[in-house]
Amino acid sequence: MDMQEDKMQEDGLIEQARIRREKLKKITEEGHDPYLKTKYAVTARSGEVKGDFSAWEGKEVSVAGRLISRRIMGKASFSHLRDGEGDIQIYVTRQDLGEDVYAAFKKDFDIGDIGGVRGTVFRTQTGEVSVHVTHLEMLTKSLLPLPEKYNGLQNIDMKYRLRHVDLIMNADVRETFRRRAAIMREIRAYLDGNGYMEVETPVLLTLEIGADARPFKTHHNALDIDMYLRIETELYLKRLIVGGYEKVYEVGRIFRNEGMDSSHNPEFTTIEMYQAYVDYRYMMDFIEGLYRHVAEKVCGTLQVPFRGNTIDLSKWEGLTMTEAVKKYSGVDFAAIASDEEARAAAKEHGVELEEGKDTKGHILSAFFDAFVEDKLIQPTFIYDYPVEISPLAKRKPEDPSMTERFEYFICGMEMGNAFSELNDPIDQRARMEQQAAKKRAQGANAQVDEDFLNALEYGMPPTGGLGMGVDRLVMLLTDSASIRDVLLFPTMKPKK
Repeated sequence: MDMQEDKMQEDGLIEQARIRREKLKKITEEGHDPYLKTKYAVTARSGEVKGDFSAWEGKEVSVAGRLISRRIMGKASFSHLRDGEGDIQIYVTRQDLGEDVYAAFKKDFDIGDIGGVRGTVFRTQTGEVSVHVTHLEMLTKSLLPLPEKYNGLQNIDMKYRLRHVDLIMNADVRETFRRRAAIMREIRAYLDGNGYMEVETPVLLTLEIGADARPFKTHHNALDIDMYLRIETELYLKRLIVGGYEKVYEVGRIFRNEGMDSSHNPEFTTIEMYQAYVDYRYMMDFIEGLYRHVAEKVCGTLQVPFRGNTIDLSKWEGLTMTEAVKKYSGVDFAAIASDEEARAAAKEHGVELEEGKDTKGHILSAFFDAFVEDKLIQPTFIYDYPVEISPLAKRKPEDPSMTERFEYFICGMEMGNAFSELNDPIDQRARMEQQAAKKRAQGANAQVDEDFLNALEYGMPPTGGLGMGVDRLVMLLTDSASIRDVLLFPTMKPKK
Protein backbone atom coordinates (compact mmCIF):
# COMPACT_ATOMS: atom_id res chain seq x y z
CA MET A 1 0.00 0.00 0.00
CA ASP A 2 1.53 3.37 -1.02
CA MET A 3 1.49 6.57 1.05
CA GLN A 4 -1.52 8.00 -0.78
CA GLU A 5 -3.58 4.89 -0.04
CA ASP A 6 -2.42 4.96 3.60
CA LYS A 7 -3.57 8.58 3.88
CA MET A 8 -6.94 7.80 2.32
CA GLN A 9 -7.47 4.89 4.67
CA GLU A 10 -6.50 6.98 7.68
CA ASP A 11 -8.86 9.79 6.64
CA GLY A 12 -11.66 7.23 6.27
CA LEU A 13 -11.09 5.85 9.75
CA ILE A 14 -11.06 9.37 11.23
CA GLU A 15 -14.36 10.15 9.52
CA GLN A 16 -15.95 6.93 10.77
CA ALA A 17 -14.79 7.69 14.32
CA ARG A 18 -16.26 11.21 14.04
CA ILE A 19 -19.63 9.84 12.92
CA ARG A 20 -19.70 7.35 15.80
CA ARG A 21 -19.03 10.09 18.33
CA GLU A 22 -21.90 12.09 16.86
CA LYS A 23 -24.15 9.05 17.28
CA LEU A 24 -22.99 8.69 20.89
CA LYS A 25 -23.82 12.35 21.57
CA LYS A 26 -27.27 11.94 20.00
CA ILE A 27 -28.31 8.79 21.87
CA THR A 28 -26.96 10.14 25.16
CA GLU A 29 -28.98 13.32 24.73
CA GLU A 30 -32.01 11.11 24.09
CA GLY A 31 -31.51 9.55 27.55
CA HIS A 32 -29.87 6.25 26.51
CA ASP A 33 -26.32 6.32 27.93
CA PRO A 34 -24.63 3.23 26.35
CA TYR A 35 -22.07 3.04 29.19
CA LEU A 36 -24.51 3.26 32.10
CA LYS A 37 -25.45 -0.42 32.39
CA THR A 38 -23.39 -2.33 34.98
CA LYS A 39 -24.62 -5.84 34.16
CA TYR A 40 -26.78 -7.81 31.77
CA ALA A 41 -28.58 -11.05 32.61
CA VAL A 42 -27.11 -13.51 30.08
CA THR A 43 -28.97 -16.84 30.15
CA ALA A 44 -27.34 -18.56 27.17
CA ARG A 45 -24.21 -18.40 25.03
CA SER A 46 -23.77 -19.00 21.35
CA GLY A 47 -21.83 -22.25 21.67
CA GLU A 48 -24.30 -24.03 23.91
CA VAL A 49 -27.35 -22.92 21.90
CA LYS A 50 -25.85 -23.94 18.56
CA GLY A 51 -24.31 -27.09 19.99
CA ASP A 52 -27.59 -28.47 21.34
CA PHE A 53 -30.33 -26.79 19.32
CA SER A 54 -32.98 -29.36 20.19
CA ALA A 55 -32.66 -28.51 23.88
CA TRP A 56 -33.02 -24.77 23.22
CA GLU A 57 -35.52 -24.65 20.35
CA GLY A 58 -38.51 -22.45 21.17
CA LYS A 59 -37.06 -21.29 24.49
CA GLU A 60 -36.54 -17.65 25.42
CA VAL A 61 -32.91 -16.69 25.94
CA SER A 62 -30.89 -13.59 26.70
CA VAL A 63 -27.68 -13.33 24.69
CA ALA A 64 -25.03 -10.59 24.72
CA GLY A 65 -22.05 -9.90 22.51
CA ARG A 66 -20.39 -7.72 19.93
CA LEU A 67 -22.24 -6.89 16.71
CA ILE A 68 -20.03 -8.18 13.92
CA SER A 69 -22.35 -8.18 10.91
CA ARG A 70 -25.53 -6.43 9.75
CA ARG A 71 -27.87 -7.12 6.87
CA ILE A 72 -30.42 -4.33 7.14
CA MET A 73 -33.65 -4.70 5.19
CA GLY A 74 -36.93 -2.83 5.26
CA LYS A 75 -38.99 -4.31 8.06
CA ALA A 76 -36.61 -7.07 9.16
CA SER A 77 -32.86 -7.46 9.53
CA PHE A 78 -30.32 -10.21 10.21
CA SER A 79 -27.18 -9.60 12.25
CA HIS A 80 -24.62 -11.63 14.17
CA LEU A 81 -23.49 -11.23 17.77
CA ARG A 82 -20.11 -12.59 18.86
CA ASP A 83 -19.70 -13.74 22.46
CA GLY A 84 -16.96 -15.69 24.19
CA GLU A 85 -18.00 -18.94 22.48
CA GLY A 86 -18.56 -17.76 18.91
CA ASP A 87 -21.20 -16.12 16.73
CA ILE A 88 -24.96 -16.41 16.72
CA GLN A 89 -27.42 -14.88 14.28
CA ILE A 90 -30.18 -12.57 15.52
CA TYR A 91 -33.39 -11.83 13.62
CA VAL A 92 -34.70 -8.32 14.29
CA THR A 93 -38.06 -7.04 13.02
CA ARG A 94 -40.01 -3.78 13.27
CA GLN A 95 -43.11 -5.75 14.24
CA ASP A 96 -41.47 -7.26 17.31
CA LEU A 97 -39.50 -4.24 18.50
CA GLY A 98 -41.75 -1.40 17.49
CA GLU A 99 -41.13 1.46 15.06
CA ASP A 100 -38.84 3.56 17.27
CA VAL A 101 -36.59 0.77 18.61
CA TYR A 102 -36.20 -0.80 15.17
CA ALA A 103 -35.33 2.57 13.65
CA ALA A 104 -32.76 3.14 16.39
CA PHE A 105 -31.27 -0.29 15.70
CA LYS A 106 -30.82 0.60 12.04
CA LYS A 107 -29.45 4.12 12.63
CA ASP A 108 -27.57 4.02 15.93
CA PHE A 109 -25.99 0.57 16.04
CA ASP A 110 -22.61 0.08 14.31
CA ILE A 111 -20.42 -2.95 13.72
CA GLY A 112 -18.41 -3.37 16.91
CA ASP A 113 -21.09 -2.17 19.31
CA ILE A 114 -21.92 -4.49 22.19
CA GLY A 115 -25.57 -5.33 22.62
CA GLY A 116 -27.91 -7.53 24.58
CA VAL A 117 -30.94 -9.26 23.08
CA ARG A 118 -33.79 -11.35 24.41
CA GLY A 119 -35.80 -13.64 22.18
CA THR A 120 -36.75 -17.13 21.09
CA VAL A 121 -34.39 -19.72 19.63
CA PHE A 122 -35.35 -20.97 16.15
CA ARG A 123 -33.80 -22.21 12.93
CA THR A 124 -34.08 -20.21 9.71
CA GLN A 125 -35.10 -21.67 6.36
CA THR A 126 -31.40 -21.90 5.47
CA GLY A 127 -30.80 -23.96 8.62
CA GLU A 128 -28.96 -21.38 10.71
CA VAL A 129 -29.64 -21.41 14.45
CA SER A 130 -30.85 -17.92 15.38
CA VAL A 131 -32.56 -15.81 18.03
CA HIS A 132 -35.87 -14.14 17.10
CA VAL A 133 -35.43 -10.88 19.01
CA THR A 134 -38.22 -9.38 21.12
CA HIS A 135 -36.05 -7.01 23.18
CA LEU A 136 -32.80 -5.27 22.26
CA GLU A 137 -30.52 -2.74 23.94
CA MET A 138 -27.08 -1.22 23.41
CA LEU A 139 -24.69 -2.05 26.24
CA THR A 140 -21.54 -0.35 24.91
CA LYS A 141 -20.94 2.01 22.00
CA SER A 142 -17.77 1.27 20.02
CA LEU A 143 -16.14 4.56 19.01
CA LEU A 144 -13.53 3.03 16.70
CA PRO A 145 -14.39 0.95 13.61
CA LEU A 146 -13.25 -2.64 13.33
CA PRO A 147 -11.14 -3.74 10.35
CA GLU A 148 -13.03 -4.67 7.20
CA LYS A 149 -14.64 -8.09 7.68
CA TYR A 150 -13.02 -10.07 4.88
CA ASN A 151 -9.52 -8.61 5.04
CA GLY A 152 -9.40 -8.44 8.83
CA LEU A 153 -6.28 -7.21 10.58
CA GLN A 154 -3.59 -8.14 8.08
CA ASN A 155 -0.59 -6.05 9.11
CA ILE A 156 1.55 -8.31 11.32
CA ASP A 157 2.92 -5.46 13.42
CA MET A 158 -0.60 -4.14 14.10
CA LYS A 159 -1.87 -7.65 14.94
CA TYR A 160 0.57 -7.75 17.86
CA ARG A 161 0.06 -4.11 18.88
CA LEU A 162 -3.74 -4.33 18.71
CA ARG A 163 -4.15 -7.84 20.10
CA HIS A 164 -7.62 -6.95 21.38
CA VAL A 165 -8.72 -6.19 17.81
CA ASP A 166 -6.91 -9.27 16.51
CA LEU A 167 -8.88 -11.41 18.97
CA ILE A 168 -12.17 -9.80 17.94
CA MET A 169 -11.57 -10.44 14.26
CA ASN A 170 -9.77 -13.79 14.13
CA ALA A 171 -11.23 -17.04 15.44
CA ASP A 172 -7.94 -18.88 14.86
CA VAL A 173 -6.11 -16.43 17.14
CA ARG A 174 -8.71 -16.90 19.85
CA GLU A 175 -8.30 -20.67 19.47
CA THR A 176 -4.51 -20.42 19.83
CA PHE A 177 -4.84 -18.85 23.26
CA ARG A 178 -7.59 -21.22 24.34
CA ARG A 179 -5.20 -24.02 23.42
CA ARG A 180 -2.40 -22.33 25.33
CA ALA A 181 -4.61 -22.34 28.44
CA ALA A 182 -5.36 -26.03 27.88
CA ILE A 183 -1.64 -26.79 27.51
CA MET A 184 -0.87 -25.08 30.81
CA ARG A 185 -3.71 -26.95 32.50
CA GLU A 186 -2.45 -30.31 31.25
CA ILE A 187 1.18 -29.61 32.18
CA ARG A 188 0.09 -28.86 35.72
CA ALA A 189 -2.14 -31.95 35.76
CA TYR A 190 0.78 -34.16 34.72
CA LEU A 191 3.19 -32.68 37.26
CA ASP A 192 0.64 -32.65 40.07
CA GLY A 193 -0.34 -36.21 39.20
CA ASN A 194 3.28 -37.27 39.56
CA GLY A 195 3.53 -35.84 43.04
CA TYR A 196 5.18 -32.50 42.25
CA MET A 197 4.36 -29.41 44.31
CA GLU A 198 3.94 -26.05 42.57
CA VAL A 199 5.83 -23.19 44.23
CA GLU A 200 6.62 -19.53 43.64
CA THR A 201 10.05 -17.96 44.04
CA PRO A 202 11.27 -14.33 43.85
CA VAL A 203 11.23 -12.41 40.58
CA LEU A 204 13.30 -9.49 41.91
CA LEU A 205 16.86 -10.45 42.89
CA THR A 206 19.48 -8.47 44.77
CA LEU A 207 22.43 -9.55 42.62
CA GLU A 208 23.36 -10.18 39.03
CA ILE A 209 24.51 -13.79 38.81
CA GLY A 210 27.25 -14.97 36.50
CA ALA A 211 25.04 -16.80 34.01
CA ASP A 212 25.35 -15.95 30.33
CA ALA A 213 21.96 -14.22 30.00
CA ARG A 214 21.87 -10.45 30.52
CA PRO A 215 19.33 -9.28 33.13
CA PHE A 216 17.06 -6.25 33.31
CA LYS A 217 18.12 -3.84 36.04
CA THR A 218 15.89 -1.70 38.24
CA HIS A 219 16.15 0.20 41.54
CA HIS A 220 14.32 -0.32 44.83
CA ASN A 221 13.73 3.14 46.28
CA ALA A 222 12.93 2.16 49.87
CA LEU A 223 16.01 -0.04 50.24
CA ASP A 224 18.07 2.18 47.91
CA ILE A 225 19.58 -0.81 46.12
CA ASP A 226 19.77 -1.97 42.53
CA MET A 227 17.79 -5.11 41.77
CA TYR A 228 17.55 -7.47 38.83
CA LEU A 229 14.67 -9.29 37.19
CA ARG A 230 15.34 -13.02 37.28
CA ILE A 231 16.79 -14.83 34.27
CA GLU A 232 15.90 -18.28 35.68
CA THR A 233 14.18 -19.93 38.66
CA GLU A 234 16.78 -22.65 39.20
CA LEU A 235 18.76 -21.56 42.22
CA TYR A 236 15.76 -20.94 44.46
CA LEU A 237 14.12 -24.22 43.47
CA LYS A 238 17.28 -26.10 44.41
CA ARG A 239 17.16 -24.44 47.84
CA LEU A 240 13.78 -26.12 48.28
CA ILE A 241 15.29 -29.52 47.46
CA VAL A 242 17.90 -28.80 50.15
CA GLY A 243 15.02 -27.89 52.46
CA GLY A 244 13.46 -31.33 52.12
CA TYR A 245 10.90 -31.08 49.33
CA GLU A 246 11.62 -33.89 46.90
CA LYS A 247 9.52 -32.80 43.89
CA VAL A 248 8.94 -29.12 43.08
CA TYR A 249 8.12 -27.05 40.01
CA GLU A 250 7.45 -23.44 39.12
CA VAL A 251 5.68 -21.82 36.21
CA GLY A 252 7.97 -18.83 35.96
CA ARG A 253 8.00 -15.56 34.08
CA ILE A 254 11.60 -15.01 32.97
CA PHE A 255 13.23 -11.79 31.76
CA ARG A 256 16.34 -11.58 29.59
CA ASN A 257 17.69 -8.34 28.19
CA GLU A 258 18.72 -9.80 24.86
CA GLY A 259 17.80 -9.97 21.18
CA MET A 260 14.41 -10.79 19.69
CA ASP A 261 13.53 -13.17 16.89
CA SER A 262 10.90 -15.75 15.97
CA SER A 263 11.73 -17.87 19.03
CA HIS A 264 12.91 -15.22 21.54
CA ASN A 265 11.02 -12.55 23.48
CA PRO A 266 12.56 -10.58 26.38
CA GLU A 267 9.73 -11.76 28.65
CA PHE A 268 8.75 -15.42 28.43
CA THR A 269 7.51 -18.40 30.43
CA THR A 270 9.37 -21.49 31.55
CA ILE A 271 8.57 -24.41 33.78
CA GLU A 272 11.43 -25.71 35.86
CA MET A 273 11.06 -28.96 37.80
CA TYR A 274 13.38 -30.69 40.25
CA GLN A 275 13.20 -34.19 41.72
CA ALA A 276 15.46 -35.65 44.38
CA TYR A 277 17.22 -38.99 43.93
CA VAL A 278 16.93 -39.18 40.13
CA ASP A 279 19.32 -38.29 37.32
CA TYR A 280 19.18 -36.79 33.83
CA ARG A 281 18.24 -40.13 32.27
CA TYR A 282 15.12 -40.20 34.42
CA MET A 283 14.31 -36.63 33.35
CA MET A 284 14.55 -37.70 29.68
CA ASP A 285 11.82 -40.27 30.22
CA PHE A 286 9.82 -37.80 32.29
CA ILE A 287 9.75 -35.00 29.69
CA GLU A 288 8.93 -37.44 26.91
CA GLY A 289 5.97 -38.64 28.98
CA LEU A 290 4.87 -35.07 29.68
CA TYR A 291 4.94 -34.12 25.98
CA ARG A 292 2.95 -37.21 25.05
CA HIS A 293 0.36 -36.51 27.75
CA VAL A 294 -0.13 -32.88 26.74
CA ALA A 295 -0.27 -33.60 22.99
CA GLU A 296 -2.83 -36.38 23.42
CA LYS A 297 -5.02 -34.32 25.74
CA VAL A 298 -4.85 -31.06 23.82
CA CYS A 299 -4.41 -32.19 20.19
CA GLY A 300 -5.83 -35.71 20.37
CA THR A 301 -2.80 -37.11 18.56
CA LEU A 302 0.97 -37.56 18.82
CA GLN A 303 1.42 -36.59 15.15
CA VAL A 304 1.40 -32.79 15.14
CA PRO A 305 2.01 -30.44 12.20
CA PHE A 306 4.72 -27.82 12.71
CA ARG A 307 6.57 -25.67 10.18
CA GLY A 308 5.65 -27.92 7.27
CA ASN A 309 6.66 -31.13 9.05
CA THR A 310 4.68 -33.80 10.84
CA ILE A 311 6.31 -34.16 14.24
CA ASP A 312 6.02 -37.66 15.72
CA LEU A 313 6.01 -37.28 19.49
CA SER A 314 5.85 -41.05 19.94
CA LYS A 315 9.48 -41.46 18.80
CA TRP A 316 12.44 -39.67 20.41
CA GLU A 317 16.03 -40.16 19.24
CA GLY A 318 19.04 -39.80 21.55
CA LEU A 319 22.61 -38.83 20.64
CA THR A 320 25.54 -37.55 22.65
CA MET A 321 26.76 -34.15 21.51
CA THR A 322 29.94 -35.81 20.27
CA GLU A 323 27.95 -38.39 18.28
CA ALA A 324 25.71 -35.72 16.78
CA VAL A 325 28.66 -33.58 15.67
CA LYS A 326 30.35 -36.60 14.10
CA LYS A 327 27.11 -37.59 12.33
CA TYR A 328 26.48 -34.19 10.75
CA SER A 329 29.98 -32.68 10.37
CA GLY A 330 32.21 -35.75 10.07
CA VAL A 331 34.50 -34.49 12.84
CA ASP A 332 35.04 -36.98 15.67
CA PHE A 333 35.81 -35.04 18.85
CA ALA A 334 36.36 -38.31 20.69
CA ALA A 335 39.57 -38.58 18.69
CA ILE A 336 40.66 -34.98 19.39
CA ALA A 337 43.11 -34.93 22.28
CA SER A 338 43.80 -31.24 22.90
CA ASP A 339 42.47 -27.70 22.63
CA GLU A 340 45.00 -27.02 19.87
CA GLU A 341 43.67 -29.88 17.74
CA ALA A 342 40.12 -28.63 18.30
CA ARG A 343 41.07 -25.11 17.21
CA ALA A 344 42.69 -26.54 14.09
CA ALA A 345 39.50 -28.47 13.29
CA ALA A 346 37.44 -25.29 13.73
CA LYS A 347 39.70 -23.38 11.35
CA GLU A 348 39.58 -26.19 8.79
CA HIS A 349 35.75 -26.30 8.84
CA GLY A 350 35.17 -22.54 8.99
CA VAL A 351 33.65 -22.59 12.50
CA GLU A 352 33.90 -19.16 14.11
CA LEU A 353 34.82 -19.06 17.80
CA GLU A 354 33.79 -16.44 20.34
CA GLU A 355 36.52 -14.62 22.21
CA GLY A 356 37.63 -16.58 25.26
CA LYS A 357 35.73 -19.67 24.16
CA ASP A 358 38.39 -21.70 22.40
CA THR A 359 38.73 -24.83 24.53
CA LYS A 360 37.84 -28.25 23.15
CA GLY A 361 34.48 -28.20 24.97
CA HIS A 362 33.55 -24.75 23.67
CA ILE A 363 34.57 -25.75 20.16
CA LEU A 364 32.50 -28.95 20.30
CA SER A 365 29.51 -26.76 21.20
CA ALA A 366 30.30 -24.37 18.34
CA PHE A 367 30.39 -27.30 15.91
CA PHE A 368 27.01 -28.42 17.21
CA ASP A 369 25.54 -24.96 16.60
CA ALA A 370 27.06 -24.79 13.11
CA PHE A 371 26.35 -28.29 11.80
CA VAL A 372 23.73 -30.03 13.92
CA GLU A 373 21.00 -27.97 15.54
CA ASP A 374 18.99 -27.07 12.45
CA LYS A 375 19.03 -30.73 11.32
CA LEU A 376 17.14 -31.96 14.38
CA ILE A 377 13.57 -31.98 13.05
CA GLN A 378 12.02 -34.90 14.92
CA PRO A 379 12.22 -35.00 18.74
CA THR A 380 15.86 -35.57 19.68
CA PHE A 381 17.73 -35.64 22.97
CA ILE A 382 21.30 -34.35 22.76
CA TYR A 383 23.17 -35.34 25.91
CA ASP A 384 26.60 -35.33 27.58
CA TYR A 385 27.65 -31.67 27.26
CA PRO A 386 31.12 -30.22 27.88
CA VAL A 387 31.69 -28.96 31.41
CA GLU A 388 32.74 -25.52 30.07
CA ILE A 389 29.17 -24.75 28.98
CA SER A 390 27.38 -26.54 31.84
CA PRO A 391 28.26 -24.80 35.11
CA LEU A 392 25.33 -26.26 37.07
CA ALA A 393 25.48 -29.87 35.85
CA LYS A 394 27.21 -32.83 37.51
CA ARG A 395 30.32 -34.22 35.82
CA LYS A 396 30.18 -37.68 34.26
CA PRO A 397 32.12 -40.00 36.60
CA GLU A 398 33.75 -41.81 33.68
CA ASP A 399 34.65 -38.59 31.81
CA PRO A 400 35.01 -35.46 34.01
CA SER A 401 35.33 -33.23 30.92
CA MET A 402 31.65 -33.93 30.20
CA THR A 403 28.50 -33.41 32.25
CA GLU A 404 25.26 -35.29 32.72
CA ARG A 405 23.22 -32.73 30.81
CA PHE A 406 20.81 -32.89 27.90
CA GLU A 407 18.80 -30.55 25.75
CA TYR A 408 16.01 -31.65 23.46
CA PHE A 409 15.22 -30.27 20.03
CA ILE A 410 12.26 -30.23 17.65
CA CYS A 411 12.35 -28.62 14.20
CA GLY A 412 15.81 -27.22 14.89
CA MET A 413 14.62 -25.41 18.02
CA GLU A 414 15.85 -26.08 21.52
CA MET A 415 12.80 -26.85 23.68
CA GLY A 416 14.30 -27.62 27.09
CA ASN A 417 17.43 -28.18 29.15
CA ALA A 418 18.13 -30.68 31.94
CA PHE A 419 20.88 -31.90 34.26
CA SER A 420 21.90 -34.33 36.86
CA GLU A 421 22.27 -31.36 39.19
CA LEU A 422 25.66 -30.46 40.60
CA ASN A 423 25.48 -30.88 44.38
CA ASP A 424 29.19 -30.62 45.23
CA PRO A 425 29.45 -27.15 46.85
CA ILE A 426 33.21 -26.90 46.31
CA ASP A 427 33.03 -27.73 42.59
CA GLN A 428 29.98 -25.45 42.26
CA ARG A 429 31.80 -22.51 43.85
CA ALA A 430 34.78 -22.91 41.52
CA ARG A 431 32.57 -22.98 38.44
CA MET A 432 30.45 -20.02 39.55
CA GLU A 433 33.50 -17.93 40.38
CA GLN A 434 34.99 -18.69 36.97
CA GLN A 435 31.70 -17.81 35.25
CA ALA A 436 31.30 -14.55 37.20
CA ALA A 437 34.90 -13.54 36.47
CA LYS A 438 34.32 -13.93 32.73
CA LYS A 439 31.22 -11.75 32.88
CA ARG A 440 33.00 -9.08 34.94
CA ALA A 441 35.75 -9.04 32.32
CA GLN A 442 33.03 -8.13 29.82
CA GLY A 443 31.87 -5.21 31.98
CA ALA A 444 29.01 -6.84 33.87
CA ASN A 445 28.45 -6.58 37.61
CA ALA A 446 28.31 -10.37 37.97
CA GLN A 447 28.54 -11.94 41.40
CA VAL A 448 28.51 -15.39 42.95
CA ASP A 449 25.26 -16.30 44.73
CA GLU A 450 26.67 -16.92 48.21
CA ASP A 451 23.26 -17.76 49.65
CA PHE A 452 22.84 -20.56 47.15
CA LEU A 453 26.34 -21.91 47.81
CA ASN A 454 25.62 -21.76 51.53
CA ALA A 455 22.47 -23.82 50.94
CA LEU A 456 24.47 -26.43 49.00
CA GLU A 457 26.85 -26.77 51.93
CA TYR A 458 23.95 -28.05 54.06
CA GLY A 459 23.69 -30.89 51.53
CA MET A 460 21.50 -31.35 48.47
CA PRO A 461 20.63 -34.96 47.56
CA PRO A 462 21.33 -36.28 44.07
CA THR A 463 18.75 -34.45 41.96
CA GLY A 464 17.44 -34.34 38.42
CA GLY A 465 16.30 -30.97 37.12
CA LEU A 466 14.71 -29.76 33.92
CA GLY A 467 13.61 -26.45 32.45
CA MET A 468 11.29 -26.28 29.46
CA GLY A 469 10.14 -23.35 27.35
CA VAL A 470 6.37 -23.08 27.59
CA ASP A 471 6.02 -20.63 24.71
CA ARG A 472 7.92 -22.92 22.34
CA LEU A 473 5.76 -25.89 23.33
CA VAL A 474 2.68 -23.79 22.56
CA MET A 475 4.23 -22.85 19.20
CA LEU A 476 4.64 -26.57 18.46
CA LEU A 477 1.12 -27.62 19.46
CA THR A 478 -0.56 -24.70 17.65
CA ASP A 479 1.72 -24.76 14.56
CA SER A 480 2.66 -21.12 15.13
CA ALA A 481 5.53 -19.60 13.18
CA SER A 482 6.63 -17.04 15.78
CA ILE A 483 6.75 -16.79 19.55
CA ARG A 484 4.79 -13.55 19.16
CA ASP A 485 1.87 -15.59 17.86
CA VAL A 486 1.56 -17.39 21.20
CA LEU A 487 2.14 -14.41 23.52
CA LEU A 488 -0.97 -12.34 24.06
CA PHE A 489 1.03 -9.13 24.35
CA PRO A 490 4.57 -9.60 22.95
CA THR A 491 7.22 -6.98 23.63
CA MET A 492 6.99 -4.17 21.04
CA LYS A 493 8.90 -0.98 20.51
CA PRO A 494 6.48 1.91 21.16
CA LYS A 495 5.22 3.74 18.10
CA LYS A 496 5.90 7.46 17.97
